[in-house]
Amino acid sequence: MIYPMFALVLLTFFVGVRLGGCRFANARSGRVKGSYYRLMQGDAPPDGELKLARNFSNLFEAPVLFYVFGAIVIAKNLAGPVPLGLAWCYVAARVAHSAIHLSYNHPIHRFLAFLASNILLLAMWGWLAVVL
Repeated sequence: MIYPMFALVLLTFFVGVRLGGCRFANARSGRVKGSYYRLMQGDAPPDGELKLARNFSNLFEAPVLFYVFGAIVIAKNLAGPVPLGLAWCYVAARVAHSAIHLSYNHPIHRFLAFLASNILLLAMWGWLAVVL
């Protein structure tokens, strides 16, 4: 169970590092005033930075429930094919969501990946409720 959790952590750090690099580059080049980052107020940064920032925030919303699920599965020694399969599918859906969001950003495609990840998350918690 730790491997799918670790994979999602890596995705989160990947997006976070890209966001930091983008913010640094935008401030350094003058595209965004450095003062904007004090309170995140003022002229909006470029779309690429906004997408990265929103995606990074997304990775701290519903995935928190995934991490709690994983911690319970590990603590209760419930790891097996069903929770692992669901967990890897969830991670794949989150990777797809991030890939869509940070590339061509088609809202329907992004929503479908988001919906799939949330259905998988609900299935994980449903499985856990039955097993416990």
